[in-house]
Amino acid sequence: MTPPTATEATPEEATLRVVPRRRPYLWVIYAALAVVALAALYSALSNQRFGWDVVGRYFFSKAILTGLLRTIELTVLSMLAGIALGVLLAMMRVAPSRVLSGLSQAYVWFFRGTPLLVQLLFWFNLAALYPRLGLGVPGGQLWFSVEANAVISPFVAALLALSLHEAAYMAEIVRAGVLGVDREQREAALALGMRPARVMRRIVLPQAMRTIIPPTGNQTISMLKTSSLVSVIALNDLLYTAQSIYGINYQVIPLLVVASLWYLIVVSVLSVGQAYLERRFGRGRAW
Repeated sequence: MTPPTATEATPEEATLRVVPRRRPYLWVIYAALAVVALAALYSALSNQRFGWDVVGRYFFSKAILTGLLRTIELTVLSMLAGIALGVLLAMMRVAPSRVLSGLSQAYVWFFRGTPLLVQLLFWFNLAALYPRLGLGVPGGQLWFSVEANAVISPFVAALLALSLHEAAYMAEIVRAGVLGVDREQREAALALGMRPARVMRRIVLPQAMRTIIPPTGNQTISMLKTSSLVSVIALNDLLYTAQSIYGINYQVIPLLVVASLWYLIVVSVLSVGQAYLERRFGRGRAW
């Protein structure tokens, strides 16, 4: 009788069944968490100070929905601009040119090192530094110019601040994804005669997307919530609209609940989209 090989199981081993270790203490933890959750839910629903009737009255009001659309618009435009500029900065960072790499590194250092709120206020008050904006020869006469206040509206100031700030983070995300692709693949593609730009577009970036998509989704969700900072420059986003309403009727808590619920709804939708993209670009990977 020949002994069983490493890949063959004996009859005794074939009848063995793996049983997971029992953890009865987990049921105690689950029960305690369920009690806490139910108590918190009951407390919130039974507390009349939340003003649930006011929440229901303003949840689908025209003003709140208009502010919600402005928040979504600002998030989408800022992320698109931030991603485009971030990809460009990442390509500059990994370029062999020390000048381009240094410029990209300086950009990331500056915009990640200064608070977003400060950048937002700076762009909103740009007219204090440059009353007129234009093009021309440095030190010479301007070919044309316009009033800074006519160009830098609250929406433009918010878009500039959010986009430029986000580009610094997206540059590092894209750079990490590009560096995560094996260098041998790039070298092999170059040896076959492919141009560097084509190698980046056809070989590197498609594989880097697996690494880029998850943090980009997180940045999009973060951008949606961070956009609430624009309320300090009186831009009528979701939070500022809620503040304007409770500044009149003094229903502070109910209006904050309305804004919070809409943020949660949009974040949930974005989370579903992020999960789909992760599965789409993660096909073929062994997890």
